[in-house]
Amino acid sequence: MKTIEEIWKEYHSNLLAFIRKRVNDTMAAEDIIQEVFIRIHSQISTLKDESKLKSWLYQITRNAIVDYYRTRKPTSELQEWHEVPETSDEDDIEQEISSCLIPMIHHLPEKYRQAVQLSEIEERAQKEIAEVENISISGAKSRVQRGRALLKTMLHDCCVFDINRNNRLVDYYKKDDCKYC
Repeated sequence: MKTIEEIWKEYHSNLLAFIRKRVNDTMAAEDIIQEVFIRIHSQISTLKDESKLKSWLYQITRNAIVDYYRTRKPTSELQEWHEVPETSDEDDIEQEISSCLIPMIHHLPEKYRQAVQLSEIEERAQKEIAEVENISISGAKSRVQRGRALLKTMLHDCCVFDINRNNRLVDYYKKDDCKYC
């Protein structure tokens, strides 16, 4: 097996040229070649077949170049105008729309009205709803889901919603013929 000094004499200039072709900064290239020979020195015992020395050296060098570019990724702080405000128009819009929900819930058929009232307004679990309504849990789930679907239809009959590409509510306006709000 060759010594580190022999490897240095034989491969240093070729490895440095290899690095300089890939890294434009001369000082950085010098630092990388030093790092390469530190890695060679610490890992030479892992090389089992001396006939693969050259490919092993170039693999270490490629890895060192990759590591150099990984550490150079530019980072910058977000400017103030990128910060998200604490309160948003979306919260105001949702609050306005939710004020329409109570009258809409009162217009639901009785079996859905009670289930939605308990689920959405009183925030009760579906197991509790099943007990209050004296029905199965799956029956309670069905009533809540069907009631929600009816509310959604009523909302779309009453208002037009603007949704952004992230599926977030941006704005809405009430139709002239809304009978709930």
